[in-house]
Amino acid sequence: MTDYKGDGAVRPSALAWVERQLDSGERIVATEALHGGITAEMRRLTVRERDGATRDLVLRTFVAPPFVDQAEDLLNREAEALTLLAGTGVPAPALVAADPKAAWCAYPSLLMTHLAGRTVLDDEGLERRVALLARQLVAIHARRPARRPPEYEAWTTADAVVPPRGADAVAWTAATEVIRGPAPPYEGRFLHRDFHPGNVLFDASPPSADGLRITGVVDWVQTSWGPADLDVAHCSSNLALLHGPAWGLRFAEAYEEAGGVQAAAPDERLYWRLLDALAFAGGTEWVARPWREAGRAELTARVVEERLDGYVSALLDTLA
Repeated sequence: MTDYKGDGAVRPSALAWVERQLDSGERIVATEALHGGITAEMRRLTVRERDGATRDLVLRTFVAPPFVDQAEDLLNREAEALTLLAGTGVPAPALVAADPKAAWCAYPSLLMTHLAGRTVLDDEGLERRVALLARQLVAIHARRPARRPPEYEAWTTADAVVPPRGADAVAWTAATEVIRGPAPPYEGRFLHRDFHPGNVLFDASPPSADGLRITGVVDWVQTSWGPADLDVAHCSSNLALLHGPAWGLRFAEAYEEAGGVQAAAPDERLYWRLLDALAFAGGTEWVARPWREAGRAELTARVVEERLDGYVSALLDTLA
């Protein structure tokens, strides 16, 4: 039996824990579910301060298996990343408190500040946003933490890849063989590891297209140490599925135009791009559902499968 009631409700144990993090005289006056995430429940909590002003916090709670089993590691990663990024110019939330072992809350949880802005997943204005995304990722990779986060983990293997329905069998066989080999050598970087348009916030009302700016980068639970190419690959894959294969190729170019450095050899770049892209095989509905909920109703699992197939072929044509 659960004590959770309502879409925006917060479990009593978590509510009591959050209230202990507030200043004297503050109280929670509203809660709201935040949609678009896949692995955790997200709640915005509106806090009324003693002078009557309000501020917002965000509560992340891992509830569903298998993520609740991984929650301690994931929340510790996020807590360390948010602490590291404080004052660096990377617009990440500020850590308020963490309960990764569910010592106080019913489920593992983390409390952080709320950032202004909104995700933008439309096709309009994409070229400008791609440039901003690339510059932001370069800034993230420039961080040099005193203590490295855990080494990256690959999200698929050659033996686990199942091509989408109707996929180009020749291309997928070739792609699978690329990632069957050993990973190329790389110079490690601080990675977000889940950097994509759904985890980046933009001005809600920019003065103009030229005035558009990023206001936040969220969801740091996968923070890792590894090749810059892997973050580039993940954002590229997402852009390819959201907007078409050409945009996946374009992001890598934009990253270099912003000063980012990728692997020197084309076959090494191909390895990292395919390692990420092939991880989407079999999970297109899981990825597409939040995009449809955000207004991209045309992105059915089938459409995303076709774009993934086209992107894999485009990578082989471009880098092989």
